[in-house]
Amino acid sequence: MAGTKLTKRVVDGAEIRASRYILFDSVVAGFGLRVMPTGAKSWIFEYRPGEGGRSVPKKRVTIGAAGDFTPDQARKEAERLRALVKTGGDPQGEKTRKREAATVKELAEAFLEHIEEKRSASTHEGYKRTLDLHFLPSFGARKAASVEHAEVAKLHRSMKANKPSANKMLRVVSSMFNWGASKAQRLLPSGTNPAGDIEAYVELPRKRMLNPEELERLGASMRLAETEGLPWTLDPQKKTKHRRKDAEEQTSVIDPYAVAGLRLLIFTGCRLREILGLKWTDVDFVNGIITIRKHKTGRTVGDKTVVLNAPALAVLSGLDRIGVYVVAGESAGQKDEKPRADLKRPWETIRRHAGLDDVRIHDLRHNFGAFAASGNLQLPMIGSLLGHASTQSTERYSHFQWDPRRVASNAIAGAIAAAIGESPAKDNVVQMDKARKG
Repeated sequence: MAGTKLTKRVVDGAEIRASRYILFDSVVAGFGLRVMPTGAKSWIFEYRPGEGGRSVPKKRVTIGAAGDFTPDQARKEAERLRALVKTGGDPQGEKTRKREAATVKELAEAFLEHIEEKRSASTHEGYKRTLDLHFLPSFGARKAASVEHAEVAKLHRSMKANKPSANKMLRVVSSMFNWGASKAQRLLPSGTNPAGDIEAYVELPRKRMLNPEELERLGASMRLAETEGLPWTLDPQKKTKHRRKDAEEQTSVIDPYAVAGLRLLIFTGCRLREILGLKWTDVDFVNGIITIRKHKTGRTVGDKTVVLNAPALAVLSGLDRIGVYVVAGESAGQKDEKPRADLKRPWETIRRHAGLDDVRIHDLRHNFGAFAASGNLQLPMIGSLLGHASTQSTERYSHFQWDPRRVASNAIAGAIAAAIGESPAKDNVVQMDKARKG
């Protein structure tokens, strides 16, 4: 359906909505601007192949990102595609035929574009990270159809030391090739899946809890990291060409926002991406809650309410607002501010100093749940505090649970805070069963 002439002003002014939508051009029929919930904008051309008519399903071809083409350039390409359709051509079919000889990198780009439209932002980010780190470095330049089963199996074996990552790589690669070979895409010959039939490693459930003495060391390391700084430690497995003579005497102060992010993970039991993506507008100091926004398939789904206990409130209250996000990153305060990518480096530095090399950052969430269980809290309450999927149907009634949940959350975080030496005012914390320390 024709709308208004697409210009740079229209592109810049296109608002971001909860669901993706298309603004169609009034000059060239079928030419439009697609706007995603993530803010990504791209030019598209929509048409009916063959003889046309309403009985023929529409097809859509992506011309390119809005930042790569001016409106006039994209419109000119749409005119070319429209002329092709009028002479019996099929632009999407043409694009598919060109992709039949696509490289793995090109297949990955098309697959990730599909994932961005159909799945949540966190899923898209996880898939992209897995492909970028583990698969594309070895296979990116290869023709996708040439990748062999034995090669993927060899890569999987080489990652055996980290079984979860190895298995995730296998799942993502298998999904990508299945998608590329599907009838809807036809990017690869039918049945092409070099990751198929490779047996995944057995992953034993990980139950890593921090005992009170370990929590105390962790707390001491965090406080030292943001004040005096932690001493440099050289990895013995890495070769250092030029080693400073005074390296052992050097210290590194860690960004206080990174340390605050770690404390919020400890005291709330939230997931890493939930804390890194938390905006100040989603923090309600009056009611003592934060709202975790979740998006999937172009729409907002299942927002999660997290009750703020006294230690978590103390962390948030002690931070200056220098940007949109609570855990400020390098782009904080800038026009194109983005959430912090991760907390890997500060976490590895702190945990190494605390002697907790086997503790993953996600174990902090498990530790919160473990403290809850050791405090004799009922499973529905623990599930509610952690926002488990099994309790999502009851989250809409969470405002009736804020008071009892705050008591429970304060009990957990209060016990953790006491263990790491950051105990808040006693009036705000309900003490847990001291049998935990036994």
